[in-house]
Amino acid sequence: MLVTELPAPLTVRRTVALSTAVTDGTVAVEGLVGRRVATVDAALAVLADRSCSEVPVLVSPDLPALTGDGPSIVVDARLAKRNLDTTIDDAPLVIALGPGFTAGVDCDAVIETERGHRLGRALWTGSAAADTGTPGPVGGRAAERVLRAPTAGAVSWQVAIGDRVTTGSTLGWVGDRAVVAPFDGLVRGAIRPGAEVIAGLKIGDVDPRTDLDCNEISDKALAVGGGALEAAMTWLGRAVR
Repeated sequence: MLVTELPAPLTVRRTVALSTAVTDGTVAVEGLVGRRVATVDAALAVLADRSCSEVPVLVSPDLPALTGDGPSIVVDARLAKRNLDTTIDDAPLVIALGPGFTAGVDCDAVIETERGHRLGRALWTGSAAADTGTPGPVGGRAAERVLRAPTAGAVSWQVAIGDRVTTGSTLGWVGDRAVVAPFDGLVRGAIRPGAEVIAGLKIGDVDPRTDLDCNEISDKALAVGGGALEAAMTWLGRAVR
């Protein structure tokens, strides 16, 4: 498996994201280690080393040009809620997460990302639920869980992921504008300090549940990731028959 990322990741839940390897060099997510590599050749060397269990993380905003036959499976996990540039011809199997994709048109399978009964389902026809613009409720909180940049500028934090916060407390700053806690809870996500952001961009996440381990993958991420794995295994099973 090869992970590609932006030069300046916009990840909020950095403690459980392989993209953190871009800034930190390495990251461990529940025992899975991601390590930044500088080139495609370095990534391929890691993949070819059967004794290495690390996942190479390559800075590449676009799909990299790979030698040989290219990737067998491509997963668009950017969650942009629209199709940026993915096509069904990117690989023999193309899996996309969330709204903006239609199975059989611009990808082979779509994974449902909306909370509810269909979360994590692999869809081989049709599309995922349309973007509502509002996160699913957790602990009675929905849109207010998301911290958004009040203005454009550089982000600085006075708190860390995992800290408990109280309503109205200052969590950090974007430029000269304060970012405050919308309610009592736990800081579950925070974009990397120093990130240059635009006004309105999601930069953090406060969760009303205070008994969470922020180093554990969330229930939603497990469901969506499991759906992508199911789609890949289903396709591989068909290929060997």
